[in-house]
Amino acid sequence: MDTSIEVIWNTFNHRLGRFIRSRVDDKQIADDLLQDVYIKIHTNLDRLRDDDRLQAWVYQIARNAVYDYYRSLKPVAEITEAITLPEDTNESDEITEQLTHAVRSMIEFLPDEYREALILTEMKGLTQKELAEYLGISVSGAKSRVQRGRKLLREMLLRCCHFQFDRRGKVIDYYPHCGCCSPNGCAN
Repeated sequence: MDTSIEVIWNTFNHRLGRFIRSRVDDKQIADDLLQDVYIKIHTNLDRLRDDDRLQAWVYQIARNAVYDYYRSLKPVAEITEAITLPEDTNESDEITEQLTHAVRSMIEFLPDEYREALILTEMKGLTQKELAEYLGISVSGAKSRVQRGRKLLREMLLRCCHFQFDRRGKVIDYYPHCGCCSPNGCAN
C-alpha cells in the first residue's frame, strides 16, 4: 500500500472522523482533533515501519488525541489567598506530646535491630544510607530494618490505641484500649 498522506486521507477520513465524533460530543472539537491527527500522521509517517499496521497506527494516533483532549479538561484547583491552614491548637500539641512519650516507650520493646534502626534514623536524624554505613550493612538491609521497625511500632500503637485523624492525616484525638498510650503506661 502506498502510504502517502493523500492515500491515508482517502482511505480513512470518513471512518476516522466518525471514530473521533463518537468519542467527543462537540463537533468542532472533534474536527479539530481530526485535523491534529492528520498533522501527527504527516509528521510521523516516516516512523511507520510496516504498511500492514497502518490502520492500527492511524487509530492509535486518534485514540491518543482523544485521551489527550480529555486529560486537558481535568479541573485544576486554584489556591487563593483566602485558603489558609488552620492554626494548631494547644490541644493537638498536648496529644502530640503524649503520643511522643508513648512511642518512645514502645520503641524500647522492639527487637534490638529494629529499635536501633529507628532510634538512629528517627531520633538521631541519620539517613538510611548513613545507617547502613554505621551498622556495616547494605543500604537495602538498612531500609528493611527501618521499614520493619516502623511496621512493628505501628502495629503496637494500633493495638494500644484508637486514633482519629484530620483530613491531612494528623492525629487530632486518641483514646487508649489499654494503659500503654498513657504517659505512665508500658507497651505490652
